[in-house]
Amino acid sequence: MIDLSIIALSESLSKPGNYALILEDTVGKRRIPLIIGASEAQAIAVAMEKMQPLRPFTHDLFYQTLKQAGILLKEAVITRVRDEIFYATISLLTPAGETIKLDARPSDAIALAVRFDCPLRASDDVVDTSGYFVDDKTRDKKGSYAEYTMAELEELLAKIIKKEDYESAARVRDAIERRKRE
Repeated sequence: MIDLSIIALSESLSKPGNYALILEDTVGKRRIPLIIGASEAQAIAVAMEKMQPLRPFTHDLFYQTLKQAGILLKEAVITRVRDEIFYATISLLTPAGETIKLDARPSDAIALAVRFDCPLRASDDVVDTSGYFVDDKTRDKKGSYAEYTMAELEELLAKIIKKEDYESAARVRDAIERRKRE
């Protein structure tokens, strides 16, 4: 199992109405992009920002129900990916010390993990098959892409967009626009 952290949540450019959730492996720094729905993105964002909605979201209700029953969320794990669909489980710890594993959508598992402040993990296989490294090897301290040719920049942009890493894509796009103005 590999520990993950949430590093970005933004609107998906390739799938309007959806959001790109970027997770990062805390050791190897590989990134895993997930496309999630707007309501799931909102549920994750609200929990990350520690906001209190006027009325509880479904994830808040489930969180409160589990807490009132004395059940804790031990971890959320992205277990596998098949045909570009991610699968997850949540592990619950009952008051009797029993562990219960439930199948969950990754977005729901993540929304609950944020609320319970519990570990978010992925199987080695998920990180190996879906994770990618951000190519920053030739960037200087100012973040320039001066050593890249225009063709290399465009190819890099296409790869990054395909991986849904929009933060990095915006930096590369800006570098291309600066180069065109020169």
